[in-house]
Amino acid sequence: MGCVPQVEKSGCCRLSGDIPRRGYWNGCGGERADMFRRLYTFLLLLLLPVLLTLFAWRLWRRAEYRDRWWQRLGFGFSNVQTGRRPRIWVHAVSVGEVVAATPFIQRLQARYPDWPVVVTTLTPTGGDRVRRNFGDSVTHCYLPLDMPWMVDRLIDGIQPHLAVIMETELWPNLLAACGRRDIPVVVANARISERSLAGYLRLRPLMRELFAHVNCAAAQSVADANRLAQMGLDPARIQVMGNLKFDRDHAASTVSIPDWQAGWGVNRRVWVAGSTHEGEDACLLDALMALRGRWPDLLLVLVPRHPQRFAAVQALLESRGIPYARRSAEEWPSSETPVFLIDTMGELNQLYSAAEFAFIGGSLVPVGGHNALEAVVHGVPVLTGPAVFNFQEIYSALRGVGAAVMVGDTESLAHGAHVWLNDPAAARRAGERGRDWMVANQGALDRLWAVVDPYLASGGGPVAPMSRRLAPMPAGHSVRTQ
Repeated sequence: MGCVPQVEKSGCCRLSGDIPRRGYWNGCGGERADMFRRLYTFLLLLLLPVLLTLFAWRLWRRAEYRDRWWQRLGFGFSNVQTGRRPRIWVHAVSVGEVVAATPFIQRLQARYPDWPVVVTTLTPTGGDRVRRNFGDSVTHCYLPLDMPWMVDRLIDGIQPHLAVIMETELWPNLLAACGRRDIPVVVANARISERSLAGYLRLRPLMRELFAHVNCAAAQSVADANRLAQMGLDPARIQVMGNLKFDRDHAASTVSIPDWQAGWGVNRRVWVAGSTHEGEDACLLDALMALRGRWPDLLLVLVPRHPQRFAAVQALLESRGIPYARRSAEEWPSSETPVFLIDTMGELNQLYSAAEFAFIGGSLVPVGGHNALEAVVHGVPVLTGPAVFNFQEIYSALRGVGAAVMVGDTESLAHGAHVWLNDPAAARRAGERGRDWMVANQGALDRLWAVVDPYLASGGGPVAPMSRRLAPMPAGHSVRTQ
């Protein structure tokens, strides 16, 4: 399968320096498909009072959502970019997608330094990561609700010549708006879990209309590519390219690795529990208390996934009488302090680098897991719960090379940690196997660039058909070409 930029025939795949518009309902999917999108929009309109009420409640309860709140309603995008230079739009819903998009954006800036880049996110934490990674070198905006007039204001403000959407952020009216303006759309690092597929298949007529506006989907794995095809995307527009997160650079931290170790003790035994969710912290603390009988200096670095949970985790520690230090208070854990609560954002990557092993959260509860590669890239082996359906291929491969161990409760969690604490050399070997596997699977960025660069090289003009010569995927790994 391959993705070939096409000279415009139906109006869906043309690149142009000028961005034309058609009416809201004149898409590229045909009358029947447009009917399903109209129904979707009508239902969304009926829910709009509820959505606005929830939005207002969030603004009241969470200060971070007050940042440019009007953009979420489709305002404040006028003249986001000015001038006639080609502009690139990258949408990344939150932190994980921004991390995946970072090497691609960095290459964009290196190869086309005069082209403005606009990055949109849904979450404030995603916006914070954009600012941390790129400063003022890109423009950041928040994505509005998927109402036609709201997304029209966004796109008219950005006026992109190419849209790159990370993973599975597929909004019908947003993509239709791109189709009406003949803006090419590339879905990068595309993934669809088996659990999500069942829901999408029930909406297949809508998905087919949605996919009519997608020029290429760069799937993470063969399984993802097959699911995209089942959902209605033309197989000729799908290419298996691997996972961009294999190719990413390390995120910056305000504290270096030696400083972390100097703060809590150079010879201290440390494990990091990253991206934890409600219901997991108690299990981790139970396992920690069981292990400290054997390793009294053991330190658990506890990193909740969401900032709104910081206070709840702190309250849990206090209710149990467990001594702890807080990162936000610039405290360091003494040898008698078993928990270091990281109630700040953006430092998990470097914390993993200072750990002997890690637990990856969102996996003991039915969240679907989180990305283990942030730990694996540092040669750190991982413990994970069984609920990893969002990253099934990655965790299966890591378990296959012995770099990940699955646990299901407090007892097995404590046992998995005990094994690696008792044999640090075995833990290091497991981490090295994981890092070697990750390095062997790199190359997704080059494959994606082979698809995107012809659009960029045209400078906003039409793109002629061309053959696609992609670097082969490594054999013997979980991600392969067909």
